[in-house]
Amino acid sequence: MARTLAPEILYSAEEIQSRVRELGRAITEQTPEDGEIAALIVLKGAFVFAADLLRAIDRRTRIGFLETHKDPEDPGATDFIFTHPFPIKGADLLIIEDILDTGITLTRLQERMASRRPARIRTAVLLDKVPRRQVETRVEYRGFEIPDRWVVGYGLDDGETYRNLPYIGYVEE
Repeated sequence: MARTLAPEILYSAEEIQSRVRELGRAITEQTPEDGEIAALIVLKGAFVFAADLLRAIDRRTRIGFLETHKDPEDPGATDFIFTHPFPIKGADLLIIEDILDTGITLTRLQERMASRRPARIRTAVLLDKVPRRQVETRVEYRGFEIPDRWVVGYGLDDGETYRNLPYIGYVEE
């Protein structure tokens, strides 16, 4: 069933940019001046958020990309695939994710990355859908808390469409 973009906008482009700059300042302040951040971007949804967030961070940064692949027959099973080698051991790792929903995938990702022995793991999410949480997940930087509705824009999609919208809006059946 096709969805159509609802007329209401949840967060405008200006609201998003303001919040992303705040998150960037917080990450900068909590990173030593001579420190290097290893930013791990979870594809595809986080790419727009990550691009803006990384430009708002005033620290040396290297960037890696990771894809998540869920098993449709076992929703708890997720594979994490790096798009190219990305050393994590001893790094100040910053995981950048688009949306925190149940918490299951992000918690598994954090555990998997912890097994690679970074010096520290921090996580930044653009959206936090608290009503859907099934497991508590540690997140240091949150953009916005949202209700349990399907959202698109600013990298988030519906059937691979709407990622290019500069704002975040609801879609309805």
